[in-house]
Amino acid sequence: METHEINGFRGRLITADHADYDTARALWNGAVDRRPRLIARCGGTADVVAAVRFALDHGLEIAVRGGGHNVAGTAVCDDGLVIDLSAMRAVQVDPAGRTALVQGGALWGNVDETQAHALATTGGIVGHTGVAGLTLGGGIGFLMRKHGLAVDNLLAAEVVTPEGSILRASADEHPDLFWALRGGGGNFGVVTTFAFALHPLGPTVMAGPVFWAADDTTDVLGFYRDFAAAAPDELGTVVRLGTIPPLPVIPEELHWRPAIAVACCYAGTVEDGERAVRALRRFGTPLVDLLAPTPYAAFQGGLDDTVPHGWHYYWKATDLTSLSDEAIGVIADHAYRAASPRSYAAMFHMGGAVARVPHDATAYAGRDVAHNIVIDGVWLPDESDEHAAAETAWARRFLQALQPHSAGSVYVNFLDSDDDTGRVREAYGDHIYRRLAEVKAKYDPDNAFHHNKNIRPG
Repeated sequence: METHEINGFRGRLITADHADYDTARALWNGAVDRRPRLIARCGGTADVVAAVRFALDHGLEIAVRGGGHNVAGTAVCDDGLVIDLSAMRAVQVDPAGRTALVQGGALWGNVDETQAHALATTGGIVGHTGVAGLTLGGGIGFLMRKHGLAVDNLLAAEVVTPEGSILRASADEHPDLFWALRGGGGNFGVVTTFAFALHPLGPTVMAGPVFWAADDTTDVLGFYRDFAAAAPDELGTVVRLGTIPPLPVIPEELHWRPAIAVACCYAGTVEDGERAVRALRRFGTPLVDLLAPTPYAAFQGGLDDTVPHGWHYYWKATDLTSLSDEAIGVIADHAYRAASPRSYAAMFHMGGAVARVPHDATAYAGRDVAHNIVIDGVWLPDESDEHAAAETAWARRFLQALQPHSAGSVYVNFLDSDDDTGRVREAYGDHIYRRLAEVKAKYDPDNAFHHNKNIRPG
């Protein structure tokens, strides 16, 4: 199939007989192996319009690829058309207006270019995560307690609809679509440009992890519960339970040792940050303390090598009502039972600015959640099916043990593939889900965009 066969398409078409086909269809999660009929690597919005119209005219399944980082692999479909935005990664910063225009294929590492102006917005905790997928699901990250979720910083979006129309969604234009985009995922069209609000930050912040031995997990989590509850909004924290990754900044004798870590990032002055984390650093006997004045952009990319493209990943997740003694006991009991040293669990502290946004102001529904936890089974591509089975079984057992402590909800971006399909409504609750279904019926009544965490038209 030649480029001129898609009318108006000026990008690059990749078919199964192309030398780059296997590279182009590969995702961050190497466990996903799908073979699309055609990959349309778009150079701009006009290419997206042409690709959408072509797919619908020819009855092709549509998958939309931004960063390709979603664990469920929804960015690629079998025997259909992948609308690939990976060549669209431009970031335009307006320092005076404190805004950024970000193309739909950008990664958060690209957006960290705003640090050239000492500005930032809430983004993911891994630099090679895609902006589009993370934002459309809500967008949690280290800055959210001070500045809100990614969707709370979204000012407008350019969207290509199933008819091939280009809409601008904002508080003043198509406000129903703008509401739905802020948490409803990729259900409503292809977002080709995001406009974000930026905030003064850095370029140096107080950030980094502190590690303790796995045997100290119960005590550390008990302390952390009270520490986090009293933390100022400026302090974002993520707890990681697994083994210590073999990073160059960590002493070699600690590599792969089971440990609990609390990673921090203070969205304020280094001096205030040092005071905010002092009690955490002094608790117990840390194995290693890497909390220090750090360039924000470097901190944001610090975990990139610990979750590389091509490894196999399987996730389970839930929101937690609180960190009760019983919940802490379950976490401490299950976190280190994975067979693979690469598997881990991560727990995010919510609240602050996230909780102050009215519940139905956006389609993101987890405003009143204290913490959410994701359980990440990881194994290498050349490891056996038994390894895969062991890691998925560990994640499922861990989630099952947490059910008595679950808030009954889940962050939609943490949902995995087939066995999480029935949990999409759980991510929103009945009220928000019904509103999303109504917006879906208006903008995508035939459910053309369904290769996602799908919301069926109302």
